[in-house]
Amino acid sequence: MLVHLAVNNYAIVDHLELELRGGMSVISGETGAGKSIMLDALALTLGDRADSGAVRPGTDKADILATFDVSDIAEARDWLSARDLQQDDNQVILRRVITAEGRSRGYINGSPCPQQDLRALGEMLIDIHSQHEHQSLLKTDTHRRLLDEFAGASELARQVQLAAQRCKQTEKTLKQVSQQGDEQAARQQLLAYQLDELENLSLQDDELEALENEQRELASADQILHSCQQVINVCSENDAGSVLEALSASLHRLESFKHHNPQLREANDLIASAQIQIEEAVGELTRYLDHFEADPERQQYVEERLSAIFELARKHRITPQELPTLQQQLIDELEAQQQRGADAEQLHEELEAYRAHYHQLAKKLSGIRQKEAMRLSKAVSKEIQQLGMPGGRVELQLSALAADDYPVTGLETVEFLVSANPGQPAKPLAKVASGGELSRISLGIQVITAQTSRVPTLVFDEVDVGIGGPTAEIVGQLLRQLGARGQVLTVTHLPQVAAQGHQHLFVRKQQSKHETRTCIDQLDEQARVKEVARMLGGIDLTDESLAHARKLLSAVS
Repeated sequence: MLVHLAVNNYAIVDHLELELRGGMSVISGETGAGKSIMLDALALTLGDRADSGAVRPGTDKADILATFDVSDIAEARDWLSARDLQQDDNQVILRRVITAEGRSRGYINGSPCPQQDLRALGEMLIDIHSQHEHQSLLKTDTHRRLLDEFAGASELARQVQLAAQRCKQTEKTLKQVSQQGDEQAARQQLLAYQLDELENLSLQDDELEALENEQRELASADQILHSCQQVINVCSENDAGSVLEALSASLHRLESFKHHNPQLREANDLIASAQIQIEEAVGELTRYLDHFEADPERQQYVEERLSAIFELARKHRITPQELPTLQQQLIDELEAQQQRGADAEQLHEELEAYRAHYHQLAKKLSGIRQKEAMRLSKAVSKEIQQLGMPGGRVELQLSALAADDYPVTGLETVEFLVSANPGQPAKPLAKVASGGELSRISLGIQVITAQTSRVPTLVFDEVDVGIGGPTAEIVGQLLRQLGARGQVLTVTHLPQVAAQGHQHLFVRKQQSKHETRTCIDQLDEQARVKEVARMLGGIDLTDESLAHARKLLSAVS
């Protein structure tokens, strides 16, 4: 679940930090205070598109961090582990940075990542139901997943996917084998010959750089020896006077005057430091010469070895550094060639067996989907009729796919259709549902599928638009019911919904002469009564509105 959100320099937010718990968290505040800004910022960490307009005016970048506890989300932990991004504390930090120039960077647990990785991981962690791009209920993949989870068929769906992939791969291999013939044998012979050359060369990691360095040193051996000895003579062994002797004489002359003036003392210290460094340099050069050997045989070996490496690289028209990569590519290709060289008849038999297995699993999944689609449709329709859509209904449309193509999702597509009003034909959600209706349909579906859903955190942005009275109270109860099973964040204007929350966050706008910024407070019991009263009766609190607020809150607790 989402445990921490930090927003810096985003829109009208300069700095905002939230500590969140499980259950239902209510977010309220006056219109324009910036309630949805927090959810927009959260959506950016989940891979939503961003632009420079998101950056707070006068700053160079917006920086948003969302921390999730994934202790109970095995799918997310496996995803992180497969990419070596996991942490020991079972937490994951999603970060998004947007610059004033419009550039965007994403991070997972501190490691840079592409936007699609943020989106892929985010879909395992949280589901935002709003009028934004992240709305998952508009995706037919989500419809199929919800039906399979509701039907308890997620594992069977995974087996169908694996069986389809196996059929496709076997069919592809069989086709390649049929097209190869003599060309395959000739290619295998060439690959084997090229691999023998590379294996005989046996180029080691970092060997090329080491050989080049050694070759340069051996080729310049006489010059190196002569230059090093000259430097030693000049510094310490010159009969006409060495550098060290000159420095010692200089120190002797300044010794009695160095306390007279700070500048003289500084000059004396610098000369003393130079003397020490030159002595160390002479020592290093002496040790180098003691161990240096000009070896003509070694030089010849190094040059021949380098010649062989460069010659083989030229033969393949690559750089010497690319030889190890080429060797691995040849190994992979040869193994693939040998695999494709399997007996075609055996591949035919395998494909037939895989086809039969796929159809067996896919037909079983289709039967379950057909049976459970009606039950899910009725249950969701009943929920949305309680949520301000009297007469509304939801249907699940299952459309057949060509079985010969081995569709990885099964033998049908799954799509939610909705009729918002009696007498209207059911149509796809994206075409007929308004923002408010879509949020309430989402809520109805989530209530029904919450016990089987893999997403632990649900966010609802103003699901109460256009409703009130008893319906509002039902919405609040359903959200609280969802919160009891995981974590729910909801932005609301309705006191009946706000009263149902396990915690209450109040968003306010703070204005000064030169700037406007958004702040957020976690309300205690007394402050919560006042906020619910404000939602009931406006800015001026009355005894009646306060009493009504207490009644709403006490009815929940």
